Amino acid sequence: MKIAHFQEMLEEIQRERGISKEGLVSAIKASLLSAAKKRFKEEDILEVRISDDGLVTIHKLFEDGREEDITPEDFGRFAAQTAKQVIIQRLREAEKEESFDEFAKRQGEIVTGTVQRREYGGYLVNLGRLETILSPADSIPGEFFREKDKVRFYVVETRKSPKGPMVVISRSHPNLVRKLFEMEIPEIKDGVLEIKGIAREPGKRSKIAIFSNDPNIGAVGTCVGHMGQRIQNIVRELGAERIDIVEWSQDQKKYIANSLSPAKVNKIILDETEKNAKVWVDEKELSLAIGKEGQNVRLAVKLTGWKIDLLSDERAGKTELKKSKMKVHELAKELSLASNDLINKLREMGYSVKAANSSVPEEAVEKLLPAKQDESTEETNAQNSCDE
Repeated sequence: MKIAHFQEMLEEIQRERGISKEGLVSAIKASLLSAAKKRFKEEDILEVRISDDGLVTIHKLFEDGREEDITPEDFGRFAAQTAKQVIIQRLREAEKEESFDEFAKRQGEIVTGTVQRREYGGYLVNLGRLETILSPADSIPGEFFREKDKVRFYVVETRKSPKGPMVVISRSHPNLVRKLFEMEIPEIKDGVLEIKGIAREPGKRSKIAIFSNDPNIGAVGTCVGHMGQRIQNIVRELGAERIDIVEWSQDQKKYIANSLSPAKVNKIILDETEKNAKVWVDEKELSLAIGKEGQNVRLAVKLTGWKIDLLSDERAGKTELKKSKMKVHELAKELSLASNDLINKLREMGYSVKAANSSVPEEAVEKLLPAKQDESTEETNAQNSCDE
C-alpha cells in the first residue's frame, strides 16, 4: 500500500515549514522500523524502504547478502498512519523551534502570557506557541494568579534543553521594574532620562535611580507623572509594590542622601578606601532612614554600592554639622584663643583665612577641635551597618 500523494506532501512541508524531505523520510522510516521489529524475531535484520511514489516495504536481510520482502498485508494502512503521526510531530517541533527563535530575540524584554494552571509551586504559562513555567523563585512573594489571567513577564533567558526549547520568565527580576519604567515613561526611551540603578525586594519595595540629561526636566516629577498616574500604573502592575524614585547624582554624598529618602540627612562623611559612608540624621528621622526591618537602608546600600553607617544622636549630629560651618571667632572661642591668634595659627597650617567672620575649613576644625562626645550630655548612637 502506498502513502497517498507522498511526494507532493513532502514538497509542501519543505516549502512552507523549511523541514527537509530527507529528514522527514528518515524519521518515517525509523518509526516504521521500530514498529516492524515488534512483529518479527529480535535477531532479524530488517530494513524499511519507501519509494518515491510512497510505496512502503519491509525487507529481511541475510548474512549471505540475500534479502526477502516480508511486508505484512496490513502494513500499508499502518504505514500511512505512522507517517501522518511523524509528520505532525515534526511540524510541532518545527513550531517550537520557530517560537524559540522568536523568544530568543525578545530576551531581556517584557512579554504577556496567559496563566494556565498552578504547577510545581509556580505556574504553567502559555506564551502563545510555547509553554513555560514561572518558578517560585521567579515569582513575587504573595502574588496569586487565576486561570486565564493575562500577566506581564520579563524574559530572563532562552535556551535549548534535552526536553526542547526553554524560556525562563520572571516577575521578581529587577529588570522587570526597569522595562516597565521604559514602557510607561517616554522620556526614558527618548534618552532624556536615564535609569542608573535599581535595587529591589520583590513584592515589598524597590528603589530606582533616575538621572535627567535635561536641566529643565525633573527626574522624579517626570517619572511620577500628572497626579501620580505614571508611577501608579507601574505599581499596579507589580501588585502594589512600593517604588521610591531616587534622583541620581555624580556627587556621591548627594546620591547617598537621596537614596535614604524619605529620611532627611544632616551630614555624610565618606571613606573612599573602604567605600563606607557615615550618615548623620536627626533622632526623629532614624526610623525612616532604617525603614521597616532595615529595608530602606538595605535598599540604599544595594542601590549606591556604599556601606552605610547611620548615626542617630541628634546632639552629636548637630555638633558635627556645626563644625563644617564654623567661623573663625566661633572656633577661637571654643579654643579659648583670640581671633587674630587663631588666624595666624590657621595660616601656619596652610589655610587661607582673612578675618574673624571667615569660615574655617572643616578639615582644620577637625584637627583643632577634637569631638567632645562625653561632654555634658549622654550620647546615644544608633548605628546600622549594612553590606551589599
